[in-house]
Amino acid sequence: MKPVYIFSVFLLLSTFLSAQKIISITVDGSINPASAAFIKNAIDEATNEKAECLVIHLNTPGGLLKSTRVIVSDILESKVPVVVYVSPGGAHSGSAGVFITLAAHIAAMAPSTNIGAAHPVSMQGGMDSTMNNKTTNDAAAFIRTIAEKRKRNLQWAEEAVRKSVSITEAEALQKKVIDLIAVNENDLLQQINGRQVEVNNTTKTLRTTNASVAKVEMSFVEKLLNTISDPNIAYILMMLGFYGILFELYSPGAVAPGVVGIICLILAFYAMHTLPLNFAGLALIVFGIIMFILEVKIVSHGILGVGGVIALGLGSMMLIRTTSGLEIARISWHVILTTTVITGLFFFFLVGMAIKAQKAKPVTGIEGLIGETGEAMAMLEPTGTVRVHGERWNAESISGSIHKGGKVRVTGIHNLTLFVEQVNATPGTL
Repeated sequence: MKPVYIFSVFLLLSTFLSAQKIISITVDGSINPASAAFIKNAIDEATNEKAECLVIHLNTPGGLLKSTRVIVSDILESKVPVVVYVSPGGAHSGSAGVFITLAAHIAAMAPSTNIGAAHPVSMQGGMDSTMNNKTTNDAAAFIRTIAEKRKRNLQWAEEAVRKSVSITEAEALQKKVIDLIAVNENDLLQQINGRQVEVNNTTKTLRTTNASVAKVEMSFVEKLLNTISDPNIAYILMMLGFYGILFELYSPGAVAPGVVGIICLILAFYAMHTLPLNFAGLALIVFGIIMFILEVKIVSHGILGVGGVIALGLGSMMLIRTTSGLEIARISWHVILTTTVITGLFFFFLVGMAIKAQKAKPVTGIEGLIGETGEAMAMLEPTGTVRVHGERWNAESISGSIHKGGKVRVTGIHNLTLFVEQVNATPGTL
């Protein structure tokens, strides 16, 4: 009976261990509302699945502080342990990523990674020194609270905000900013096995050695929202939307440009709803587009076009307004410059074509007959009939008599009578 009893206990123990589950996700990119929602959903799924822990593979240059606060709050209130693992090699946990990493129940980094505040010097819209001090002090207090809660290096955490210090994984471990260095996820799970973490005022011992790992990916909608939350993508979508609407107005009935334009504008405005949008910048962009349209309709000798380029450029620079220098949310200067130049050249090309068309000789209607050649169908003395463009016209010669069959050129028209002159008249011809 004893061997059977031992076997039963071993079987039950194996079943218990094999039933352990770990949820693993990857956040690679800026911190925005889409990534915040993704992390929250992963925490909820780990809670529902009664997982041992949630592992977040993190690689981010930073993002929006508002989204960061949401993520930190979700991690601190999580009912399952959250492990933030800065990986793979070469990854960076910058700016907003520092807050998230320090908030984790267990913070880990892969070799050849670094952590620290990527503190931008300038942003569209900018901030005065008073506002910058306020937001920096607020962020410093926020990160001190996190570091104190997780018993991490309080001094370094504040310096990461105030002085933008950045350190390697080895330095982070030495300074007690993180808990461990792991080569890969398997190594991470081996090292955290048996560790005790505090979750909702209770102590939980992690059992991760034989646990199954379930990779959770972003859904298509989450990936789409995460992509368009990039300020550069949102800006490009907005400009494409404006172009589509304009093409539809210029060519009514084309349908496709209008449909594509409206879709792009809807996506752009959704993304900008999640971004710190400066409405003054948006107004300048719209005003610039309006001036481009007026340039085509009104001859202003390029004044409206130049004004449109200036308004578009200034509006693009002001479009994203961050509330803190710690936030990574801006439109690339290369994107702004390229879009402004291409838009300006395109509309100046349209203006040039419109002016050229206005100055061009008419090719249709009665005015289009002037300068055309034809043939006298009867003797012009000086009136008679001629054939021009296969049509029979009453004509009057301004160069004397023209014989039947002679070549004539139209010089004018009045009351459906053509005024013509003889072409290649030979000496002595009357």
